[in-house]
Amino acid sequence: MGKASVLKIVNPVIALLLLCQVCTALLMITLGDEGFETIHKTGGILLAGGVLLHLALNWNWVKTSYFAGSRKR
Repeated sequence: MGKASVLKIVNPVIALLLLCQVCTALLMITLGDEGFETIHKTGGILLAGGVLLHLALNWNWVKTSYFAGSRKR
């Protein structure tokens, strides 16, 4: 599977996990239910993994965009 195909899966999953984190945080604040805490913690770990995968797949773009200007020519 190519990088573009993987990103078509990873990017929506990251967006869904981020939305899940926000929703569970709001529900924890208002309801204080332990079940939401479990979902929130697990979602946070999955979100961190997804972000790391996303960065790994886009590392060349990150280097070009953010570090190319710092090199002396």
